[in-house]
Amino acid sequence: MNEREAKGRKCLSVVRVRGISDVWYEVKDTLKMLNLTRNCYATLIDDRPSYLGMLKKAQNYITWGEVSKETVLLLLKKRGRTIGDKRLTDEYAKKVGYESLEDLAEAIHNLEVEFKNLPNIKPFFRLHPPRGGYKGGVKKSYKAGGVTGYRGEAINDLIKRMA
Repeated sequence: MNEREAKGRKCLSVVRVRGISDVWYEVKDTLKMLNLTRNCYATLIDDRPSYLGMLKKAQNYITWGEVSKETVLLLLKKRGRTIGDKRLTDEYAKKVGYESLEDLAEAIHNLEVEFKNLPNIKPFFRLHPPRGGYKGGVKKSYKAGGVTGYRGEAINDLIKRMA
């Protein structure tokens, strides 16, 4: 994505909050395209219309919102893994052309580089279930007091509890 297209776009974090059984095949396919094949997996995307349509289709199984730079850095440091299941380090950031993990996190947050297109990196984060549990049921939307669906800036709190 070039600079002109990235203006006005936001970095979103998507977390799968419901399990893998009894999922309709279209929703399962959508979750696979988002690299969210298991419960408590997360990924980073931008808010282009094609992704927003995917989020709408799978909204009963995931939660998403605008992620902060600090949360992107936290995900990369604690939960980011290379293909060989090694942690992400500053050496990896230098290998892909950035000074440190902080610079890489800023580039991902500012949509200068897509997280899934980074070389030799797993396109998802494996998270723990949230400390203190989910607030409300996983079958209700966030607006109705549950977990699923769009939650805006509150995604940062959920990810910090899960990382």
